[in-house]
Amino acid sequence: MIDIKFLRENPDVVKENIKKKFQDDKLPLVDEVIALDVESRKTKQEADELRANKNKISKEIGTLMAQGKKEEAEAKKAEVAAQAKRLAELEAKEPEYQEKITSIMMKIPQIIDASVPIGKDDSENVEIKKYGEPKVPDFEVPYHADILDKISGLDKDSAGRTSGNGFYYLMGDAARIHSAMISYARDFMINKGFTYCIPPFMIRSSVVNGVMSFAEMEAMMYKIEGEDLYLIGTSEHSMIGKFKGQIVNEAALPVTLTSYSPCFRKEVGSHGIEERGVYRVHQFEKQEMVVLCKPEESMDWYDKMWSYTVEFFRSLDIPVRTLECCSGDLADLKVKSCDVEAWSPRQKKYFEVGSCSTLGDAQARRLGIRTKGENGTYYLHTLNNTVLATPRGLIAFLENNVNEDGSINIPEALRPYMGGIAKIESK
Repeated sequence: MIDIKFLRENPDVVKENIKKKFQDDKLPLVDEVIALDVESRKTKQEADELRANKNKISKEIGTLMAQGKKEEAEAKKAEVAAQAKRLAELEAKEPEYQEKITSIMMKIPQIIDASVPIGKDDSENVEIKKYGEPKVPDFEVPYHADILDKISGLDKDSAGRTSGNGFYYLMGDAARIHSAMISYARDFMINKGFTYCIPPFMIRSSVVNGVMSFAEMEAMMYKIEGEDLYLIGTSEHSMIGKFKGQIVNEAALPVTLTSYSPCFRKEVGSHGIEERGVYRVHQFEKQEMVVLCKPEESMDWYDKMWSYTVEFFRSLDIPVRTLECCSGDLADLKVKSCDVEAWSPRQKKYFEVGSCSTLGDAQARRLGIRTKGENGTYYLHTLNNTVLATPRGLIAFLENNVNEDGSINIPEALRPYMGGIAKIESK
């Protein structure tokens, strides 16, 4: 959420940012919130003056009563009574104005970084760099569901009966690889100095509203019926919410956390749920990284964080590339974002396996996450990045490590988590 003071002083900058994000329907919101802000400040000023005057007159009444001037004191009391009605009206309006202003401000997108390329959607994202040689073997790489079938690793039929479309059972060696990858991702980040955490998997609406936009919430979140609780779509939601309303010790910055969680998403939209495979599903698991830091350090952490994901996938012999997300592909709270995509030798193209974002002070401002320094109290910057989201990470692993006979190579980095085996044989 943008600082109201910044919007008040720079309305044209805010409008230009809205245009860069191709959300012209939100342009009227800027003038609307400015008009409300003017009325709100007028109301507050008048109320403050009446409250000050009330205190002043109350003291005068006390003096007059002490002097025995009852008639004059009663006149002053009448004056206070007359002003009380107006003050009550103003005090009722004050929270109404603030509620309206906050509601609108939460719909206005965050100011994007100057380095973000301008584009309407993800088709205009810009490749930054490739890491590793994207290879295509001399045999046809099977669809990932077929690779899993050869090791008796996937059962979507049973999941359809228990849970419906978009769910799955991972079995045997497939489940073992899945867990091994998550465990390796956990230790990989611990070795980078991050603190490991398992957060709550449900959060209240006040946290949801603090970490994401209304549009994202509607498309992603599952609500628990009859309770003020939502299933998390990523552990970042819980991890940022952990600091809601807190003043973090500046000496403890940066806060660097890596968290594990199952994730639950509606996946509402044009992509739909995959029928055979597990690329787009309602439930998956994820190792995330979250950083809270000083504003001047956020871009340095942004670059470190996405580079860790690249390093992680390369340690598993998976070629990847990074893509700069264009303005139209950025969620409203994001300042800058890049995707990490893994090479698919079957499709002969890259697909998304992770995303790194800096949100500036947007989440911190919504949730009241601050620190106190020499120059006073200020909002922290928050960042998040995917270390590993699986089964997507599992798909990348399978396609890049499958052999023609259906067996699957286990890279050296993963072997300690797989009992030391170097290969899984086809069944």
